[in-house]
Amino acid sequence: MKTQDNETFVFALGGLGEVGKNMYAIMHKEEIVIIDAGVMFPQDDLLGIDYVLADYTFLKENESKIKGLFITHGHEDHIGGIPYVLNHLNIPIIYAPKVASELIKNKLEDRGVAYKNIVIIDEDMKPEFKYFKIEFFRTTHSIPDSFGISVMTPNGRIVTTGDFKFDLTPIGPMANLGKIARIGEEGVKVLMSDSTNALVPGFSVSESEVDEALGDIIRGCKGRIILATFASNIYRVIHIIETCRKNNRKIAVFGRSMANSIEIAKSCGLIKDKSIFITSDEANKSKPENVCLLCTGSQGEPLAALSRIANGIDSNITLMPEDSVIFSSSPIPGNAMSINRVINKLYLKGAKVYTTSSEADIHTSGHGKQDDLKLLLRLLKPEYFMPVHGEYRMLKAHADLAIQCDIPEDHTFVLKNGDMLALSKDGVRVAGSIPINDIYVDGKRIGDIGGTVIRDRKIMSTDGVLIVIINIDSNRRRLLIDPNVTTRGFVVVNENQELLGNIQSKVKTITISELHKNNFNITDLKNRIILELNSYIIETTGRRPIIMPMILETKDTFKEKKLENKNTNIES
Repeated sequence: MKTQDNETFVFALGGLGEVGKNMYAIMHKEEIVIIDAGVMFPQDDLLGIDYVLADYTFLKENESKIKGLFITHGHEDHIGGIPYVLNHLNIPIIYAPKVASELIKNKLEDRGVAYKNIVIIDEDMKPEFKYFKIEFFRTTHSIPDSFGISVMTPNGRIVTTGDFKFDLTPIGPMANLGKIARIGEEGVKVLMSDSTNALVPGFSVSESEVDEALGDIIRGCKGRIILATFASNIYRVIHIIETCRKNNRKIAVFGRSMANSIEIAKSCGLIKDKSIFITSDEANKSKPENVCLLCTGSQGEPLAALSRIANGIDSNITLMPEDSVIFSSSPIPGNAMSINRVINKLYLKGAKVYTTSSEADIHTSGHGKQDDLKLLLRLLKPEYFMPVHGEYRMLKAHADLAIQCDIPEDHTFVLKNGDMLALSKDGVRVAGSIPINDIYVDGKRIGDIGGTVIRDRKIMSTDGVLIVIINIDSNRRRLLIDPNVTTRGFVVVNENQELLGNIQSKVKTITISELHKNNFNITDLKNRIILELNSYIIETTGRRPIIMPMILETKDTFKEKKLENKNTNIES
């Protein structure tokens, strides 16, 4: 990395080439400000992994420079990593919107992390440090209290949008278009903008249109309603509650994340009618036409409330044929199969299912589409553009939109996590990169799950494991009994006796051969078994199971007992 003393650096630790684990940093000399600290939910190939974190190694190495963590809004991909980061980094202060701050406090309490220095931000707040002057502007997103952030540096203004869209008839407050335009007039050196829907033409659908379509469905349902949506889409949840109130329906809440979101919305004054909520027992005793079950599971998650209901294993709710199930969500990429599986089970049990379609928009994204993105580019008029928050195809499409909006192509930067932009009085350049590796969370283990472990898990999931147990007397250099070969997920034992017998014979031959060597050691024996069995099994079956030799050593006590008896006879 080539740097100059007076340059300002901006880089992503997560969020580029992916949708999730957003974490960005701006650095000038001895100061660093961090923007967001999210998680990413693992793809199917990351077996056993709970979350993926952005790589904060660089921040750890420059910990003394950190001035604060600034949060744009309260979604998991922007705040989910905070409990883990705080366990490894000294962050002096966190600035967060009100709803996000409540969500963060819940997370810290759940993880047993003691941290008190969270400051609630609003549009009037302007934190200042030696090199940075920061201000906030309100945006529209699917969660209340969403903000973009402007950071004035010695080499110009850097603006990051957070997640946003333009909605002229929103459920909550309007985005502050005047302030966004004012910041644009004052001058923006680098814009970092949300790219999630950069491939989708047009303007995003207004939340008011979704509310109208949802209201029509709820009014038309005669029996019980089961409604699944994202727990974090608090504006949608608020509308559902209001629509149920108007239609004389009480609401029973299912799913921990949904319950948490509603409690936070209550504490922030966003939900005022608390009498509308009933327990599951009360719901079961009420008339079906007076009940709505609001639950998690819109993405077909196997342990979520809706999946449990569809599978008939929920201890509180049993699906009834006259139920109407509403999916107020769109499938996250990769989840379509899980969602369809749940929908099929609901249909099999006689429920009527509603999903978003060309006839009825019962979900809209909180991320701006192409026309939203172009409008923001026109309002802020940046000199340079760095698309963020998206897969590479999204980042590239967003850069192309910027070029259409008169930003020169050589002023756009489609980067990778770790790549550094350097701002100076003369312009902006790519100044090299820092090494970045994903950090995996596996239960209570954080960061010590490497590529080798993941690879082994993949092999075991597809080709299984072969365990060889060998009993030896290493003193007398002999094999005590024939090797025992057992397997899980490799082959069916009863149908492959010949193969397993051949493997046993090979292990026996290898073991005897190694035991006869003058320089015998167990490590060499294990390595030779793995090497030779691996070649044989690949050639014979085409599969590559994990091979695990287990060597059990037995001490040769015969000579010791004989000597002990001899000494006893002499004494007597």
